[in-house]
Amino acid sequence: MKVAVYYSNADIRIEDRPVPEIGPGELLIAMKACGICGTDVMEWYRKPRAPRVLGHEMAGEIVQIGDGVTGFRVGDRVFVSHHVPCFNCRYCETGRESACQTLHAGNYDPGGFAEFICIPELNVRHGTFTLPNNISFEEAAMIEPLACAVAGQKRLNVAEGQTILVIGAGISGLCHIRLSVLSGAKVIASDINPARLEKASRMGAAHVLDAAAFSTDRLKELNGGRLADTVIVCAGAEKAATDAFDSVDKRGAILFFAVPPRPLELPSVRFWREEISVLFSYGAATAEIKEALDLIAGGRFAARDMISHVLPLSRITEGFKLVAEAKDSLKVVVVPD
Repeated sequence: MKVAVYYSNADIRIEDRPVPEIGPGELLIAMKACGICGTDVMEWYRKPRAPRVLGHEMAGEIVQIGDGVTGFRVGDRVFVSHHVPCFNCRYCETGRESACQTLHAGNYDPGGFAEFICIPELNVRHGTFTLPNNISFEEAAMIEPLACAVAGQKRLNVAEGQTILVIGAGISGLCHIRLSVLSGAKVIASDINPARLEKASRMGAAHVLDAAAFSTDRLKELNGGRLADTVIVCAGAEKAATDAFDSVDKRGAILFFAVPPRPLELPSVRFWREEISVLFSYGAATAEIKEALDLIAGGRFAARDMISHVLPLSRITEGFKLVAEAKDSLKVVVVPD
């Protein structure tokens, strides 16, 4: 089978490997679509772990079922979560599944940028979801990124009447914009890309701002003289962090959904006096995957509107370039040749 092996953003090699052999409790999936995540192109994060087959936003078709597996049939269309919790540790038992060590250590074999993937028993039990007929494989590639945004929103308790500033209107930012709007919040979005700002408006942002010319004075003009109740950072630039620190109101909260590569320096004295919370959100667990799937299936989140490019596996390097440059792309989805 063909796999795409990541060495760097500009060096992704199509190689031949044997089709994985599955054991009891496992599934063999033929990949039909796999999204390229923004974290996939973060070289400072990915290159130290290279070479490896990436891809964690994968949907496909079951082609083989291991002994003991129930509830699935050959030919079923499924989305498979790459990380699943154990549901048996202290973190899981206290509702903090995304902190579970098993969730962070597990994955499927190999990654989603391969023609066939072996799904381990734990992922079969807790991370494999049959797709409704109204969700295409390409749309299913949006389930995981949307689920991560759902998890982040839970940390914030976004509610009606709040003003949310979303910094960065790529895929993650757009997910947060839509979810915030669904919660009844007023959303202001900033980005350096006019096309993404236009998309942010279509997703429900009340106002959009050019991040290159962003100022707190302009933010206040749009928000009745106030700063934002909550700021969600969905861009990895250091300026995004600085804008977030400047833009959050007293007793507000900042959620870092993306971070710059260098450690942050917090204005801790001000944040202490004004009781500002700083939170981080990394990933999603099973509950959020289910919620994201339901949002897409129920028509409350238009996943198809997020997909800007669909490329064959053999052109994956082109896809990585599109995502890394972040010019005309939103969600780039890889499909088999």
